[in-house]
Amino acid sequence: MLRRLRIKFILINMLLVTLVLLAVFGTLVYSTASQLERESATVMTLLLRRDGVPPQFEIKMPLPDTEREWQSVIPVFCVAVDEQGEITLESGENVKVSQDVVEQAVEQVLASGQKRGKLSDLGLRFLVETNQNGVTQIAFSDLSWEWNSLWRLVINSLLIGAGALVVFFIISLFLSRLALKPVEEAWTQQQQFVADASHELKTPLTVILANAGIVEGHPEETVASQNKWIRYIQEEAQRMKGLVEDMLFLAKHDDARRSTKAQLCNLSDLVTGCVLRFESVAFESGVELDSEIQPKLSIHGDLDCLERLVMILLDNAVKYAGEAGRVRLELQRRQDRAVLTVTNTGKPIPPEHLEHLFQRFYRADGSRSRKEGGYGLGLAIAQTIVQFHRGQIEVKSDAEHGTCFTVTLPRVSLQAEK
Repeated sequence: MLRRLRIKFILINMLLVTLVLLAVFGTLVYSTASQLERESATVMTLLLRRDGVPPQFEIKMPLPDTEREWQSVIPVFCVAVDEQGEITLESGENVKVSQDVVEQAVEQVLASGQKRGKLSDLGLRFLVETNQNGVTQIAFSDLSWEWNSLWRLVINSLLIGAGALVVFFIISLFLSRLALKPVEEAWTQQQQFVADASHELKTPLTVILANAGIVEGHPEETVASQNKWIRYIQEEAQRMKGLVEDMLFLAKHDDARRSTKAQLCNLSDLVTGCVLRFESVAFESGVELDSEIQPKLSIHGDLDCLERLVMILLDNAVKYAGEAGRVRLELQRRQDRAVLTVTNTGKPIPPEHLEHLFQRFYRADGSRSRKEGGYGLGLAIAQTIVQFHRGQIEVKSDAEHGTCFTVTLPRVSLQAEK
C-alpha cells in the first residue's frame, strides 16, 4: 500500500508541475507571438509614414567592404496602388520579392477589404493606408521571421521543460520518502497495535473459553459448586472490558480535532483528590506516599482526562516502588506552566527501555506487568492525554534518584484569593 501511495504521490506532483510548466510556457509563447506581431505592425506603420523609406532602427549590421550601415532586421516591403490599379513597388531594399508575388499579394489584400491581416498562403502580414491623393499604400512583412522566432522559443521551452521535469522527478523521489515517512511510521504502529491487541485479547478469551468448557462439561453440577470457574470467567471478562475501554480511549484521542469537555479545572484540587484516594492503596502495598501541591492552580482542559493522567502515574509509581518504597508527588507552577512530577523508588528502568515506555503494549518487565494486571497501555494513555493538552511528558530513571515522570502543562492560571 505504501509503495502505491508513494507512486501516486510522485505522479500527482509530476502532473501538477507539468500543468504549471505548460501554462507558463504557453503564456510565454502567446505573449511572444503578440509582441512579434506588434513589432511587425510597428515597422509596417513606420514604413508607410516615411513614404516608402524603410525604417533604419533595428540593429547595426556590418556589411563586407562597406561602411557600417543601418538595416532593418524585419523583412518588409511597400507597394502603392493608384486609382487605375497600377502597382508600384516603393520599397523593398531588405527583401527580394518577385512581381508575381507582389501582384498576387495585392490582389488578395484588395479582395479581402481589410485594413490589416495575414496572407497565410504567401506567408505575409499586411497593413493598408490610403493617402489624400487616393493612392493606396500596402506594407507587407514576412511572417517567416515570426515563425522562426516562435519555433526557436518552443524548442528551447521544451528542452528547459524536459530538464525541469527530470530535476523535479528526482526531487519528488526524495520528497515522497520524506512526506510519507510519518505515514509509514503510523502504518507500522497501527499494524503493531492490531497485532498486540489481538495477542492481548487472545489470552483472556482462551481462559474464558476454557472455563466455560469446564462448566458446560459438568451440567449436573450446581452453580455454587462451579463458582470458581464462573469467577474466573468474570475476572477475565473484566480484564477484557478494561482493555477494550483503553483501546477505545486511545482511538478517540488520536484525532486531535475531536471536541472535548474543555473547562477551567482546579488542578490543585484534582491532584489532591487523586492522592487522597491512593493513600489506602499505597498503605496496603507498604509504600510511603507524600505530596507537595501548590494550591489554587487552574488549567483549561478535560477534567476526566487530567484525573486519569494523575491516577495512571500514581498507580504506576506505587506498583514499582518496591518493598518499603516511597512515592512523592509534586505540583508546582513554573512561569505559565504547571509541572507535575511523580517520583518512586525501586528498581530503575534500564536506559534501553526508557524511549519505548510510552509505546502501546510495551512493557519493560512483561512478566511483572501481567502479574499486576496491566496491558502496557497506561503510559501510552498518559502520553496521549498530555499531548492532547499540548503538554510534554518525560521520564528519567537511575538507581540514585529512582524513577521520575515529569508532566508539563501550558497555560496555567493562579486563582485569586476570595
